[in-house]
Amino acid sequence: MKKYLIIILTILLLISCNKIETNQTLDKEDLKYIKSLNLLSDGENIYKFYSEYKKNVAGNFFTDKRIATYWIDERNSKKNEINYAYYNEIEKIDTISYAGASYTPYILVTKTNGKTFKVSVDGDKKDIKAFFEGVIKEWKIKR
Repeated sequence: MKKYLIIILTILLLISCNKIETNQTLDKEDLKYIKSLNLLSDGENIYKFYSEYKKNVAGNFFTDKRIATYWIDERNSKKNEINYAYYNEIEKIDTISYAGASYTPYILVTKTNGKTFKVSVDGDKKDIKAFFEGVIKEWKIKR
């Protein structure tokens, strides 16, 4: 029982340390990794980035060109999920500020081809709001 309590507390501690970052606060290795997933091109700038776990496993962000999310399963690559949309490919953006007690707020992106994906973000209410507003602003300018 003590072992499970330690594991749960460790996970909660890791989650609580996650914060919204920018191109300037992400380190070069993080940016290199995101590029290796084909989610970032040369000269493309990440405006805001959030990971609900480790950055090499999960990431949610928007740039000057797109909005993207990834989940890399460390045990089963068949469960990997990588989704993105350039702003001109987005039909609709819905923001969900309260997704229930056990879920983080997210953006539901609907592409012009009908496909959807979620981009999660968490933190202070003002930071979440800034993330949502930043995505919508970029989309309205560049669609």
